Amino acid sequence: MQEPPRALGLAGASNFRDLGGYRGHGGRPLRWRRIFRSDHLAALTPQDLAQLQALGVQRAVDFRGEAERAALAYQWPGVAQHPLAIEPTVVQRAQELLRTGRQLTAQDAVSLMQDTYRDFVGANAPRFAALFRLLLESDAPLVFHCTAGKDRTGFAAALILLALGVPREVVMQDYLLTNTYYRPPAGLAGPAPREVLQVLWGVQEDFLDAALHLVDAQYGGVLPYLEDVLGVDAAAREELAGRYLQAA
Repeated sequence: MQEPPRALGLAGASNFRDLGGYRGHGGRPLRWRRIFRSDHLAALTPQDLAQLQALGVQRAVDFRGEAERAALAYQWPGVAQHPLAIEPTVVQRAQELLRTGRQLTAQDAVSLMQDTYRDFVGANAPRFAALFRLLLESDAPLVFHCTAGKDRTGFAAALILLALGVPREVVMQDYLLTNTYYRPPAGLAGPAPREVLQVLWGVQEDFLDAALHLVDAQYGGVLPYLEDVLGVDAAAREELAGRYLQAA
């Protein structure tokens, strides 16, 4: 049987993807058309909305900061919005470096991104814990997103897939698909060199690894982190598997 397309090819969101099909615990694949990840949803066309309504999407989890949400707001009929704000920090940190008179390099940008991902693990854990509570409340189709659908969204997707038993190398493959699908907005030139912007608008293994290596070092691995920090214990993981993995 042919699997559905992973990327939905929407006109107003380039990075809208399904987490279905990846094999988790016991080799059971994730159910298709239940959990989606995306870049921001404020530019969806009427045709896009009709497609998502046909898929039954009922919930949207928005990781954008308050100013991001205000600048690109959206309202869907019949879709409950759940703002779980994670304020962006990369631009502010880059500006701080520029104010010191430094010329930003691509390696500076990589370091900034790694620091951002490490912040996800600790400072922003309550937002990811809230996402899991929503997944456990209902299996009504849900999309979670930020602005580009690559960093806050990428870490969230990794946590969901790892909680469902998807191997880490497959999780990384899904994470890196942003480089295939995401289209940055036109005209995003700035004071930073082109090679710096290319780092900031893409994803690299080093980014996600920075977070996962911190999880391993500080908490003893993903499962203790899920349990002790995010409140996703063995019973919750079993419930998630029942909701989101196909039956054996």
